[in-house]
Amino acid sequence: MSFKTSGLHHVTAIGGDPQRNADFYLRTLGLRLVKTTVNFDDPGTYHLYYGDESGKPGTLLTFFPWRDAPSGRIGTGQATTTSFSVPEHSLGWWKQHLEVSGVTTSEVTSRDEEEVLTFRDPDGLQLALVAHQQGDPRDPWDTALVPGEHAIRGLHSVTMSVSREDATAGTLTEDLGLTFSEQDSNRFRFTAGDGGPGAMVDVLVTPDAPKGLVAAGTVHHVAWRAPDEETQVGWREALVDCGVGVTSILDRQYFRSIYFREPGGTLLEIATDQPGFSIDEPLLELGRALKLPPWLEPNREQIEATLPKLDLPSENNPVRV
Repeated sequence: MSFKTSGLHHVTAIGGDPQRNADFYLRTLGLRLVKTTVNFDDPGTYHLYYGDESGKPGTLLTFFPWRDAPSGRIGTGQATTTSFSVPEHSLGWWKQHLEVSGVTTSEVTSRDEEEVLTFRDPDGLQLALVAHQQGDPRDPWDTALVPGEHAIRGLHSVTMSVSREDATAGTLTEDLGLTFSEQDSNRFRFTAGDGGPGAMVDVLVTPDAPKGLVAAGTVHHVAWRAPDEETQVGWREALVDCGVGVTSILDRQYFRSIYFREPGGTLLEIATDQPGFSIDEPLLELGRALKLPPWLEPNREQIEATLPKLDLPSENNPVRV
């Protein structure tokens, strides 16, 4: 297939209490809330987008947070770890910061030229911070709680757990245009474009692990970048021609999406880079107000009455939703 992604667009996970979710990702991890909207397929719950200043593709972790959602099970057939890129020599600061915030962390481990610190969010989602020698040119979101010199630059990679790697590897290379990069025991790395932070996926082969269950504390899907709608249309047609079961193109307001499931079980998305998050509010005000797509706007009063109130930390977004 001639279509090739340039890297990760976003990762979407299931959360529990939305206030707890916002407090953790804004205060503890120092990300910016770039969009407060709803799940377009279930408007009774938020869809919260966290990322850099403007929510550029490759920096985004998003959540559907349902209060009282049952806990999921991390296992095969899903993305099991979402990793963020941080500057070299910053993991000591992060370990102390997380532990002061009440987050239990692993010890810092080394893998090739990377250092890794792993931990979980309040709902049990597996996260990692990765520091690496190659550097990361992306600008951080600088806050009082997480200074820019240590701050997250964006997504580093995702880890997909499978019972066997061959069919999943075929999807990554043939349908998404990734390249096999290296193997470390039962971990296989694939890269998009020139590789680097935000353009990598690790396939972890764990044949004896239980099958994952997507609910609170697990990843719902992993999205990969398409530069524009024209490319996405051609990409979808090529997937259909290859026999892949893929959705129609869906309007997500800030990008267009198609979805399909790779043979190992993980739900994948191809999302357009445009139009971006500033189409319905100024850059300086991103995330402050509840934004709805035009087809849901007539139901705003009902939707707002259903959603729980969300108090956003003043140092990130000073307006009450």
